[in-house]
Amino acid sequence: MTAIPTFEARGDAFAIGVALGQRAGHALREVVPAIARFVELERDWGGSDYIAALERAGRAVFPGHMREIEGIAEGACVPFDRVFLWNCRGDVPGGGDQSGKTEAAGCTSFMLPTVDGRPAVIGHNEDGEAEEDGHCFLVRLVPDDGPAITSFYNPGLLPGHSFGWNDHGLVQTINHIRPFDQREGIPRHLITRAVLSCESLDQVVALLQRKDRASGFHHNLGRAGDGRLLSVEAPASGCSVRSIEGPHCHANHLVHAAFAELEQPDAPSSLSRQARGEALLAAERAPDVARLLADRETMPLPIYRKRVGGEDAGFTLATGLFEIGTEAVGWRVHHRLDDEPLYQGRTAIGQPAAAPTALS
Repeated sequence: MTAIPTFEARGDAFAIGVALGQRAGHALREVVPAIARFVELERDWGGSDYIAALERAGRAVFPGHMREIEGIAEGACVPFDRVFLWNCRGDVPGGGDQSGKTEAAGCTSFMLPTVDGRPAVIGHNEDGEAEEDGHCFLVRLVPDDGPAITSFYNPGLLPGHSFGWNDHGLVQTINHIRPFDQREGIPRHLITRAVLSCESLDQVVALLQRKDRASGFHHNLGRAGDGRLLSVEAPASGCSVRSIEGPHCHANHLVHAAFAELEQPDAPSSLSRQARGEALLAAERAPDVARLLADRETMPLPIYRKRVGGEDAGFTLATGLFEIGTEAVGWRVHHRLDDEPLYQGRTAIGQPAAAPTALS
């Protein structure tokens, strides 16, 4: 079986959720409940008034995406409360890192703006728990309303929180951040799912500037035909939007000046990856993003995290690479960067794309 299988789901939000839950049901029933982060999240926050407040906020603003979560639960034969709690893992005080394995929730992104007519580039390592490797998917969703999207999908979580793109040519990759400012509001996984329904970068920024968010992420954003690359840090307490004018790297802590005073933990892997990424970009006139994302020089805390055990609790589950031009997005998805891509294609603005199929 392909290391990252793919499938397409169509219909209303609930039907799409059911399809996601059915395909990821085994992992959601057998793998996720054994992950330390989930065990301690359920122990500390399951059934709490705080989670109930997040559910109310989500239903008030994004009822369709809440129906998607209901569908995931139905399709996987798992109680809704457990699936919703998993989707709130970064929204609770402390960011859901009660297990102490803060480094598992990682990711590294590089952005290169357009130069001399060449397409802009966004590259992203999706890091997570090693237990999820082999249980994730590349999904294409064709909803009854809104654009079709393609996204890397972790079992039980809404598509959009990792890396993905839509048929408007919008690309989003996500970096987990850990500031201590969580509060009652809209769960951040609903926000990232909603981003992939947007037509423009300006719509995305307006969404990320909402003041009723429970927590947030760092978003790397581009859109075919727009010309801009945006780095947006959006914790619960604010939103900082930076237009990227030169090679840029982001790991898993806030680096924008706007949040210099916001308390956040010093995560060793994130600090190591950020420093190494910035050094690589400073040393190279024409960086190759795929090669940067495969860098392991700073062992035991490298950018490319394919080792299980040791000091680094994280694991690179997949890599997404995007070339964002004036009319289309060229993309490819790797399970391992030293192998050929599992999937690659081109999404032209306004032209429906086919579901990804494995390369022969």
